[in-house]
Amino acid sequence: MPQPERYDVLIVGAGHAGAQAAIALRQRGFEGTIALLGDEASLPYERPPLSKEYLAGDKPFERILLRPASFWSDRLITLLPGCAVVAVDPAAHRVTTATGGAIGYGTLIWATGGVPRRLSCMPPALTGVHSVRTRADVDRMIAEMPTVDRVVVIGGGYIGLEAAAVLTKLGKQVTVLEAQDRVLSRVTGEALSRFYEAEHRAHGVEIRTGVAVAGVEDAAGAVSGVRLGDGEVLACQMVIVGIGIVPAVAPLLAAGAACVGADSGGGVRVDDRCRTTLPDVFAIGDCAAHANAFAGGRVIRLESVQNANDQATIVAKLLTGTSEAYHAVPWFWSNQYDLKLQTVGLLSGYDHAVVRGDPDSRSFSVVYLKEGRVIALDCVNRVRDYVQGRALVAGSVAVAPALLADLSIDLKTLGGSAVER
Repeated sequence: MPQPERYDVLIVGAGHAGAQAAIALRQRGFEGTIALLGDEASLPYERPPLSKEYLAGDKPFERILLRPASFWSDRLITLLPGCAVVAVDPAAHRVTTATGGAIGYGTLIWATGGVPRRLSCMPPALTGVHSVRTRADVDRMIAEMPTVDRVVVIGGGYIGLEAAAVLTKLGKQVTVLEAQDRVLSRVTGEALSRFYEAEHRAHGVEIRTGVAVAGVEDAAGAVSGVRLGDGEVLACQMVIVGIGIVPAVAPLLAAGAACVGADSGGGVRVDDRCRTTLPDVFAIGDCAAHANAFAGGRVIRLESVQNANDQATIVAKLLTGTSEAYHAVPWFWSNQYDLKLQTVGLLSGYDHAVVRGDPDSRSFSVVYLKEGRVIALDCVNRVRDYVQGRALVAGSVAVAPALLADLSIDLKTLGGSAVER
């Protein structure tokens, strides 16, 4: 019987986390064989532009590639596109692919991210119903655009609002439906939520909060409307569902890896070096649940490019002889219209919020404190606050609210010099 193909490091998932793991290994002088396996047919690419510049047509696909094809071949990184892993055998150090093939590994790095969470009231396949997770998702949306006048976006998070901003700019009539009482309720405070609701309404987007979706209407296999819990039907030709992701960790769960939640919905559990409970198996990025110091030590998943890249680097360091615990200040960003939102830190559990500047000027920050110490900032068109505020978050600096609100005071003077990433 022929022996299965084997790599010293097999990386499953070719998004930001997986690609950065391969890049960091070579940068640190790793000389073993590396394979980067992804379930999409394309070269590894950036995900954030999908709901922004790529959807808008401002960036062609070639401009969102993480690296050109020659980069991978020049560094002897084997790309295995269009390949999905369905099982992991930790004892044999082997994975099984959807086509029945087997690939052996010395070290396995699981970087699969997640799949879009679906509404149970939605049919599994209906033309005009979309998520925004892959290039193929957005290409299907772009192909339908000429016949679309009205769009309903289900979910008022970053993805939903970014898509709404782009579609409005493209001349579509957009309605955003959010089950909670405000948009961005999971990730920000009320002041910023209300600011973005007002901005979207000013651009012609209808924002409805506290609403339930009961189902969709279809005409000849294509969506024709969204039915709300009270029976109202919103006519549309396109629906975008942006209600989060489900971590893609089923093969690890089946192999015995410790996960968070009985159905692995909280991700696969990793330690401070991104090791799972399976031998020689790491997990990084959106699918990895770790104890985070900036969340008060709670076990969380972070869905961000920062987390993906930093965890990938931690694993690469460990595999090349440097053991270092993961401890990185979380940061995020979102572009909507001409507004650049930059967030540093995690605001969960805050007990006081200080608005720095005037929201009506469309350039302001919100500083979040817990027991008098800065834990996070949301900065809208205020790059200086974002850069300087990192030190306050990193040091959990205690600052009087009145000083934070005073625009004449630079944040860097309140807690040491900030370090720009």
